[in-house]
Amino acid sequence: MKELVQYLARSLVNNPDAVEIKETEGEAAVVLELKVAKEDLGRIIGKQGRTVKSIRTLLDAAASRTNRKVVLEIVEEQ
Repeated sequence: MKELVQYLARSLVNNPDAVEIKETEGEAAVVLELKVAKEDLGRIIGKQGRTVKSIRTLLDAAASRTNRKVVLEIVEEQ
């Protein structure tokens, strides 16, 4: 799952080297925290959140093959 998000995020942003993904496995779900450069945050989220919603839909489809739940969180740098 991490590789899928990394591929999609690097394809969307202007600064692919700044893409960081942290994967945390829990009992019920896998949590993926996506961090991108501040200027690329809008590209990942998209208009009205459409892009990130599409990424989450793809993750849900891939996770359903393994009967797991995947949660994608976008982390903003302070």
